[in-house]
Amino acid sequence: MQASRRSHLRAIVGVTAGLFVSALAGSGQDPFPAKTSPVRPAEDDPNLNPNAKNTTKLRLEDNQKEIKKNIEKLFDLASQLKAEVEKTDSTSVLSLAMVKKAEEIEKLARLIKERAKG
Repeated sequence: MQASRRSHLRAIVGVTAGLFVSALAGSGQDPFPAKTSPVRPAEDDPNLNPNAKNTTKLRLEDNQKEIKKNIEKLFDLASQLKAEVEKTDSTSVLSLAMVKKAEEIEKLARLIKERAKG
């Protein structure tokens, strides 16, 4: 009886292992597929598109101009807020205009930060 159980167990393990190996070998899917080329390679590869460097440079220059303009605006807003704080007794009253100006400064600072990141 022991011999028949062992032989059945070996047969089951053998069949299971065979099915497992055949499933791996015949799956047809590559676990590490090759990278596909982009649909429009001319846009991504600067060697194929000589205007890509010019476009990138123009975009960076526009971005730099926008950052400078926003920094000037930020400086003006911060100066206005400083003047308001100096002429107001902020220990007892915090005006709504000051709060809105501070929020506008925060929003502009976030915009500058995002533009600087790219």
